[in-house]
Amino acid sequence: MSSREAAIARAQADFDSGAFRERMEALIAIPSTSQDPAHAPDCRRYLEEGITPWLARMGFESSIHPNPDPACGPILIASRIEDPSRPTALLYGHGDTVLGLEEQWSPGLKPWTITEKDGLWYGRGTADNKGQHIINLTALEAVLAERGGKLGANVKLVLEMSEELGSKGLRPFIEAHRDYLAADALIASDGPRVEPGLPTIAAGSRGSFMFELVVKLRNGGVHSGHWGGLTRDPAILLSHAIASIADQNGKILVRDWLPGETVPANIRAALEGCPVGGGEGAATIDEGWGEPGLTPAEKIYGWASFIVLAMLSGKPEAPVNAVAPWARAACQIRYTGDSDPARFEAALRAHLDANGFDQVAIERAGIRMPASRTAPDNPWVLWTKASMEKSLGTRVQVTPNASGGLPGDVFVDLLGTPLVWVPHSYNGCKQHGPDEHVIPSLMREGLSAFAGIWWDLGEAGTPPRG
Repeated sequence: MSSREAAIARAQADFDSGAFRERMEALIAIPSTSQDPAHAPDCRRYLEEGITPWLARMGFESSIHPNPDPACGPILIASRIEDPSRPTALLYGHGDTVLGLEEQWSPGLKPWTITEKDGLWYGRGTADNKGQHIINLTALEAVLAERGGKLGANVKLVLEMSEELGSKGLRPFIEAHRDYLAADALIASDGPRVEPGLPTIAAGSRGSFMFELVVKLRNGGVHSGHWGGLTRDPAILLSHAIASIADQNGKILVRDWLPGETVPANIRAALEGCPVGGGEGAATIDEGWGEPGLTPAEKIYGWASFIVLAMLSGKPEAPVNAVAPWARAACQIRYTGDSDPARFEAALRAHLDANGFDQVAIERAGIRMPASRTAPDNPWVLWTKASMEKSLGTRVQVTPNASGGLPGDVFVDLLGTPLVWVPHSYNGCKQHGPDEHVIPSLMREGLSAFAGIWWDLGEAGTPPRG
């Protein structure tokens, strides 16, 4: 007789036998980077050859559609409907990756091949996001096998191939297919846990607002001996402008960027006792950096951060004896769903002018990925938490949003679905850079958690519908 325990054991056996890794190796081997137009055929091949046949074996009806943005990759949608009166979960994932950066990987490691080294699995997309949606689909397959081909609920899927381009085209696509994709909740996976050993649910994601600060004073450089100390130096002006935005300890001084005077009480309550840790290879958590009085968890899950992504003046690789004509910095605000990004540029302009930096221009300002947030005590969040704790026998941490960006806003705004992100990676996984990797034990644990989720979705006790 089938059982929840047997379904989880079946998913674990798939991992332990090596079958899971073989499937993952085949999909990692497709160099589906959306950031190189030469690999556009690989992005489509990932869906056509790697995903569609697998979905068909599980009883999904699927179709691949062009992206509304002609510069972006295709989008796959699929559905598996058993009983419209039963709950419907919507899965999301992305099969595109960032550039392979082959020449930057450590000796013996390659982006499009899974290599095991020191107990880790290396390869581009292992963490972001191929490995994560492979876990969720493998777990679903195990539950279907255990239940004789029946789930007792419905599943839909969106798999895009342009997330690493900012999910361009996803919003109009979802809007055009909103009836087809209607669901009770989005339950999907991306990003890292709060720390490697603690299973996590994120009920949204922080947004990303980008802008450039530019000081352009003349058409060309002028001799540093003749003009240094007499004419304005754009790099010095830009440095002081940036210093006015955040102090030497990283505290944001443009206070209109923030969600309020402090972290809201309900968010603070959700983050009480939440650890933050990246594991080996992650950056340090520097005491005293950022907003005073906040815990590390509150800083990255409940607050905004200001980051200077790049700065340039002159030619650092070949400096000359000249006062540079211009200086430029690419900047970013990571913000939460309770902030108002429509105010960001105006607040920055007012701040710069008030501090004497009227010569600093703001260019290319705008949202790259909007923030999203579901209440941490939403019934679907709590239901998933209970399911995971039952499967894993350990505490599950809920955060009001992930620290990074995800296109959850599209599903909240257009489909009205609560967001339940269950990450299978960790902060030290080196996604987007060379040597991207995953911890195999976290993947096996993710399989167990999702097998339990899929099983419970077909049982009584799911949150009320509508």
